[in-house]
Amino acid sequence: MGADPAVKLGANSEVGKLRAVLLHRPGDELKRLTPRNNDQLLFDGLPWVERAQTEHDAFAEVLRSRGVEVLLLADMLTETLDVSGAARYQGIAAAVNSRRLGHALANELSAFLRRVPPQELATILTAGMTFDELPIGPSEMSLVRRMHHGADFVIDPLPNLLFTRDSSFWIGDRVAITSLALPARVRETSLTDLIYAFHPRFLGVRRAYESHTAPVEGGDVLLLAPGVVAVGVGERTTPAGAEALARSLFDDELAHAVLVVPIAQTRATMHLDTVCTMVDRDAVVMYPAVQDTLSAFTIRREDTGVTIHGPAPFLEAAAAAMGIGKLRVIDTGLDNITAEREQWDDGNNTLALEPGVVVAYERNVETNARLEASGIEVLRISGSELGSGRGGPRCMSCPIIRDRL
Repeated sequence: MGADPAVKLGANSEVGKLRAVLLHRPGDELKRLTPRNNDQLLFDGLPWVERAQTEHDAFAEVLRSRGVEVLLLADMLTETLDVSGAARYQGIAAAVNSRRLGHALANELSAFLRRVPPQELATILTAGMTFDELPIGPSEMSLVRRMHHGADFVIDPLPNLLFTRDSSFWIGDRVAITSLALPARVRETSLTDLIYAFHPRFLGVRRAYESHTAPVEGGDVLLLAPGVVAVGVGERTTPAGAEALARSLFDDELAHAVLVVPIAQTRATMHLDTVCTMVDRDAVVMYPAVQDTLSAFTIRREDTGVTIHGPAPFLEAAAAAMGIGKLRVIDTGLDNITAEREQWDDGNNTLALEPGVVVAYERNVETNARLEASGIEVLRISGSELGSGRGGPRCMSCPIIRDRL
């Protein structure tokens, strides 16, 4: 389980050759989605879970076929809980909310979970638990238990764990633990944190950024080039979060320029990577509706302190910060209607395996054709069920090791 000392964890770009990645295979947490709760749990529909698992397995196999080591979050979490009592204690503490359950029930549930085998505990922490599933006898002291319906959750499920990009990202040789904005996702970072803190693979890894206040989500963070980071500000990441991240990266000398990019606060554009991702060292795939309007504030660390310039057109600001003449843009779709449809279906949300090679959903036919016409190799995967949570290949992957550019 330990890391190979010859392999350097981390990344300094979106397109350096991918060596290792963290994925989460959909599990029982998706089976918790119902017409009653899917909106609250941030899914636009009820996925066919077995098909979603088949699609995800095929995605993982595409990565392995290109030499990428695939680490599965559930396996990593189980191994973490097996080797560390502290991890077990912290995971249970984050999942059992005494404010909602009351002290009597919270104490009984915590005591039970401390005795559960690691794999079963990992499943409970990810898939949740209902009152009907409580194995302990009815507590005479718990009014909460008496008054709740059996199908209500005593521990909430985490169906959005599928999108491992959001709860952490790597920059340089450090990992950043993010702060997720919406209640349905807040606890995801507690599990990611356990893995990075206690799993033998990550012993000695230093943190780049940790915030428990101002939201920053990994889907909003693009490593445009070594030392150049773009951060979207919209539905999920706040201006305060972007500024805190920038200052932390400067303090650790992990970046010299951070571009803060305002995006619309809508479901269709929840993260920066829903409208733009890197597909080569000097190329992005981008939703054409924002190409001329997307702007950026450029934050730099100068000898005199931190400076903020702009806003300026994003493409110009990005090229200047990257030290290149122009950033090549490949449009999503051929016309406005196709572009809007394929942007909704995560046509912009590609995962680069190396410069000029990306994984994309097969359903975005026009966007994939435009990528190939521009010299980009496209590895197509099915996402009819995986896409019900509004996320593509980039959303579903957290690169752990990329070759440095």
